[in-house]
Amino acid sequence: MEEPSLFDDRAWSSPLASRLRPDSLSDYVGQSHLLGEGKVLRQMVEQDIVPSMIFWGPPGVGKTTLARIIAHKTKAQFVDFSAVTSGIKEIKEVMTRAEHNRLMGEKTILFVDEIHRFNKAQQDAFLPFVEKGSIILIGATTENPSFEINAALLSRCKVFVLHALSAPDLLQLLKLATTDPRGFGWTRLVITEEMLLLIANFANGDARVALNTLEMVVLNGVQDAESITVTKEIIEQCISKKSLLYDKNGEEHYNLISALHKSMRNSDVNAAVYWLARMLEAGEDPLYVARRLVRFASEDIGMADSRALDIAVSVYQACHFIGMPECTVHLTHAVTHLSLAPKSNALYEAYSSAKADALQMMAEPVPLHLRNAPTKLMQELRYGEGYQYAHDTEEKLTMMECLPESLRDRQYYKPTTQGNEARVKEWVEKIAAWRAKHQE
Repeated sequence: MEEPSLFDDRAWSSPLASRLRPDSLSDYVGQSHLLGEGKVLRQMVEQDIVPSMIFWGPPGVGKTTLARIIAHKTKAQFVDFSAVTSGIKEIKEVMTRAEHNRLMGEKTILFVDEIHRFNKAQQDAFLPFVEKGSIILIGATTENPSFEINAALLSRCKVFVLHALSAPDLLQLLKLATTDPRGFGWTRLVITEEMLLLIANFANGDARVALNTLEMVVLNGVQDAESITVTKEIIEQCISKKSLLYDKNGEEHYNLISALHKSMRNSDVNAAVYWLARMLEAGEDPLYVARRLVRFASEDIGMADSRALDIAVSVYQACHFIGMPECTVHLTHAVTHLSLAPKSNALYEAYSSAKADALQMMAEPVPLHLRNAPTKLMQELRYGEGYQYAHDTEEKLTMMECLPESLRDRQYYKPTTQGNEARVKEWVEKIAAWRAKHQE
């Protein structure tokens, strides 16, 4: 058979990632924690005891490919189903064919890509067929199955977590693409290992991104009758911006904001600025980050540095005024100040304790001496009687009890000795000492 030339459409008839898709476990790259020798999933596949399962992992780590390999290995009918384009009608049609195959003694593996996009009714439609064995369901999702898959369906599936591919994994895959005839093995491709590693690092664990990028740089390479030469300049042009795994509505969104919050709490300013950059460069709304910083200023710093709240609110306003990318420096300003500020969660603990009492204890009425008495009836009912006006005293303090009787002497706010809160603690203790003295 004649080899395709550099300029022959046959050489680019389908995406490189599709052309290189492996059809056996021996050719599969990555996920050694599941598919290494003696690992549970490999044993299941080799022994042909494949249960219904969910593959959970980031994009481009081989979820679809693994499902196809399993179907081929187990000699089952493979039905590829997309949650994006299919509905109840299509599900029922596929289930009817699967039930017919079961009666004929043939297995059906139903692969559902992006299964988290199915609603509850659509997911429920699979249940009876999974239970009686008409189908072996393999669902793929980038979202946390605990939140996105119905509990009834999830309980009938084994969840396998697929990891982002490492740079060595991707380098192995890219090298294969340069030598395999399905890739660029049919021509003389001049590209260094350093350049392949550059592409691998850019892909950020995503095999599809890595292969698509390689294909792009080869298409833009310097071509002659016998070879294609890829230069570093070509690669830099094609990967001018790093591809970052991020879904503003998904789990990674919460993972990153959690990393930012906990880095600031730990006073690790370098980590905090890094996680901030990860979010912003992946397209996060700067106002969302700014709102979280406002919360952090009181939750984790509070009275230890009250200026932190002022700075956080000011940064929110700055982000609102000028937007991205200019506001990145303002967010960095806030993150740096919050990271390095003295820490106190006394305000958070105070509200949590008061909330517990408010919810769990009997809702006592407001003491009469704390009530206003704007009407004659209220005055007759003794509203406001016994109220002591603090400004009438030299110390601006009175012995008036302001908590309900059952909560007398409760202490919700317990100031720390961090930063400015040390002075607050001294004042709180002076107030307590004054009241104790006058109580005697």
